Amino acid sequence: MSDLSKMKISEARDALKKGDVTSVELTQACLSEIEKADALGAFVHKTPDLALDMAKAADANKNGGDLNGIPLGIKDLFCTKGVPSQAASGILEGFKPEYESTVTSQLFADGAVMLGKLNMDEFAMGSSNETSVYGNAVNPWKRGNSDAALTPGGSSGGSASAVAADLCLGATGTDTGGSIRQPAAFVGITGIKPTYGRVSRWGIVAFASSLDQAGPMTKDVRDAAIMLKAMSGHDPKDSTSADLAVPDFEAALTGDIRGKVIGIPKEYRMDGMPEEIAKLWEDGTAMLKDAGAEIRDITLPHTKYALPAYYVIAPAEASSNLARYDGVRFGHRAKIDAGDGITEMYEKTRAEGFGNEVKRRVMIGTYVLSAGFYDAYYNRARKVRALIKRDFENVFDDGVDAILTPATPSSAFELGSMADADPIKMYLNDVFTVTTNLAGLPGIAVPAGVDKDGLPLGLQLIGRPWEEADLLNTAYALEQSAQFVAKPNRWW
Repeated sequence: MSDLSKMKISEARDALKKGDVTSVELTQACLSEIEKADALGAFVHKTPDLALDMAKAADANKNGGDLNGIPLGIKDLFCTKGVPSQAASGILEGFKPEYESTVTSQLFADGAVMLGKLNMDEFAMGSSNETSVYGNAVNPWKRGNSDAALTPGGSSGGSASAVAADLCLGATGTDTGGSIRQPAAFVGITGIKPTYGRVSRWGIVAFASSLDQAGPMTKDVRDAAIMLKAMSGHDPKDSTSADLAVPDFEAALTGDIRGKVIGIPKEYRMDGMPEEIAKLWEDGTAMLKDAGAEIRDITLPHTKYALPAYYVIAPAEASSNLARYDGVRFGHRAKIDAGDGITEMYEKTRAEGFGNEVKRRVMIGTYVLSAGFYDAYYNRARKVRALIKRDFENVFDDGVDAILTPATPSSAFELGSMADADPIKMYLNDVFTVTTNLAGLPGIAVPAGVDKDGLPLGLQLIGRPWEEADLLNTAYALEQSAQFVAKPNRWW
């Protein structure tokens, strides 16, 4: 069997069970592709020996789960025992955890194979994968006949690039304000952020604790359902983990959405929206209507405050979470001069270890939490967050089953094109996605078309809390209608 790395998780699972292929063969095929793809900058810590050992164990295990023998990439934000886990930051250089994150523990218990660690924005702070200490991850897609390198999105840019380029069959991502869904849309794959609390955060390097959620990034909706089931479940080590049963997400994929009510929020029709994005949204609406869903115009009145509220709350939590990186216990420690005390050591270590975007957000977060500004900024942002959450509750209480929006305000842009721009221009990439994190809701990005240059465009579905199964089924119906089959040319 050729082109093994191009297989979907569901296809590989069935082939492995039938004995048509072995995990070792699958893993070797992926490792071979990874070695050819250094130009993408997707894998930053390769683990070929470990991967082959895990593959051999999977082949010997006849009672493994749905992911038994499936080669995956793991975002560098997840702690993996004995393997560098740097969160793409210089301040964690040399850090090899003595423990395994709950998510990776569950994936490996299901029989999954780890190919290595994937690139990302430093501490998950970014929308383009340009803040990584490892250098940029690159989108495997090209714009028309241009050779310009494009962003794969962020912060899960390495995960997006690796899955789209068929370097692995699936990957883990994390989403604080859109960091699974935006990159998925930019590279033409599927990415789901589950309800806050569905997937354990234990062992995942924290950015903003009330917003962070892990989820799968895969080649289609069925694969997302398979992988999400393995990642989900209650974890007593995580106080925010929900003690709820995990449904069989794959079994919910019937494609039947007759009678479902899909909300179209008027507030997402923003000034200056590109015609291609607006048309994609209209086409997606028509697809769901043709599949039997009822389309209803809805209002989410506090949407316009979501981005500023997010960029107060997220940096504030980051400022608190990143205070632990001080050069004392682990990671980078700056050289200090004679006469320097511990304060100078802290200052020099953090100045050397953190990149500019992380420093910017820590400074903003410290400012909004400081005496005299806490009520003016942070508390006000928390109140706005509550209003945003209530908007969604009102819509769902009124009978809406899911909400359809664009996933991104554009297709993938060139790396470096925003280097000298106002940072707010980059932050606007999250304009359609941050609301779900603020409200703790599940959201999924599905590839649904291409722009005039042949670059993928995605649509986002937002679901009711804890109803990922229903959301995945609606996404499955959209996927079946959109029939997105385009793949990037293998220029690397």
